[in-house]
Amino acid sequence: MPVKNRFAELLPEITAWRRDFHEHPELLYDVHRTAGRVAELLRGFGCDEVVEGVGRTGVVGVIKGRTDSRGRVIGLRADMDALPIIEQTGLGYASKTPGKMHACGHDGHTAMLLGAAKYLAETRNFDGTAVVIFQPAEEGGAGGEAMVLDGLVSRWNIQEFYGMHNMPGMPVGSFSIKPGAMMAAADQFDIIVTGKGGHAAKPHECIDTTLTAAQIIVALQSVVARNIDPLKNAVISVCVVSTDSTAHNVIPQVVKLKGTARSLDPGVRDQLEEGITRVATNIAAAMGATAQVDYQRGYPVTMNDDQATVWAADVAREIAGDVNMDMQPMMGGEDFSYMLNEKPGAYIFVGNGDTAMVHHPAYNFNDDAIPAGSSWYAGMVEQRMPAA
Repeated sequence: MPVKNRFAELLPEITAWRRDFHEHPELLYDVHRTAGRVAELLRGFGCDEVVEGVGRTGVVGVIKGRTDSRGRVIGLRADMDALPIIEQTGLGYASKTPGKMHACGHDGHTAMLLGAAKYLAETRNFDGTAVVIFQPAEEGGAGGEAMVLDGLVSRWNIQEFYGMHNMPGMPVGSFSIKPGAMMAAADQFDIIVTGKGGHAAKPHECIDTTLTAAQIIVALQSVVARNIDPLKNAVISVCVVSTDSTAHNVIPQVVKLKGTARSLDPGVRDQLEEGITRVATNIAAAMGATAQVDYQRGYPVTMNDDQATVWAADVAREIAGDVNMDMQPMMGGEDFSYMLNEKPGAYIFVGNGDTAMVHHPAYNFNDDAIPAGSSWYAGMVEQRMPAA
């Protein structure tokens, strides 16, 4: 029976899991209920091994094929955590936890991979071992890195990794992918500008930190506009400005800036770090102030292996009939990158239809995408490890 038909049959069951996760969102590593339910289901499917607490709260399930003549191991990954957002969907299964919601579709990713795990445990129509990976803390907590550091690759001898994310605006069940850089390195920076505070009516007696900070914000855009190759991608955004005073008539002693820097190339990443530091410190010095820059490297570039991208697209094409291979890389960050840094693999997008964008309070994962997503996960195992 074709994979897609089986997942159409399983759709009500998988949808029920997804909506249960949606009602009970959890943040970062505090995904104990979700992880516990995932482990319970995996054991019920008859997985050969289920391990909890990987990378603090991650779950790993092992499913052995009917044969294992070549020692092949494929890893499939889904993320489990939600976001600190107040839900505004009005759904009957909306979040029951105030201030938390599944606004990025990780509930759907987890449910789709569970569906694939159930199917693979039923059929075992492959030669090798499938490892299903349920990861915490994708939303800023680097749960992918935590699982890698906890021995994810070596403990299960994983040789390739495949992951998926839903995408609003793409037709439901369609797929998009590209080789090479798929998502950006996501770094952040803090700049503390220190001057001489005082009365706003006497700026000549002060070193104006707000004016200095404003010039730094504007000048930082020149790093991208004038230091980075125009054919390469980079973003610098200052997102927070705060001072040590809230008064209308006080020039503050200190202004703090917070922002993010995104890039798709390691060399550009180095240029951004150097440029932000250089511009901030030198403009502050020119104004008689000082600037302390703390640049923190976050998720690395999500880099799809060329050959793995072809394999991933082939499976998607069998499901959807066509695949967009010309998608533009995205400047969002993704900690699946830590797994792809360890072993080759690919990351693909599946269409969520005409819905609100991810990270929006009205977003909801589209359950109609489940058969396509689960089919793709399972198909990667069957294609990369065909039955002997």
